[in-house]
Amino acid sequence: MLRSALTLALACSLLVGCAEQSAGGCPDRLSPEPLPTWARTGFRPPETPMPYVLGDQGDIAAVVFGDPLLSPPGKDYSNKILWVSRVSQDGDPLRIEARLDGSGEPVMREVRGGPGPSGVDLPQAGCWHLTLRWSGHVDTLRLRYVKP
Repeated sequence: MLRSALTLALACSLLVGCAEQSAGGCPDRLSPEPLPTWARTGFRPPETPMPYVLGDQGDIAAVVFGDPLLSPPGKDYSNKILWVSRVSQDGDPLRIEARLDGSGEPVMREVRGGPGPSGVDLPQAGCWHLTLRWSGHVDTLRLRYVKP
């Protein structure tokens, strides 16, 4: 039992937000951590800690520049997310299907040109489960939006 607990603690320490997740796997807040090596292009120094969420398949990272994400967004505040793909892309849009708490009607968003900089506003606060599709790839992740 102790070995299992230690293994879980070690695994959590390697994942962003794991120690700060609430039920349902949605991060309550994002602790800045160095990005995966494949997502560091353009960051100086490359080991700069950034708040981010890694996709469940490990194929995409959501680097959150506006942490916390707000719903509704403020007048002088942007829900800026840099989407970084680990896998090849051919310029197809990044299609985002978001569901509050993983159920209900989907909210659709699109990032033209594929993973890259974006502003993703969602209609209400809560834990949003995102299914991301781009250039034949699919990954999922969860992002928390809070009331201002």
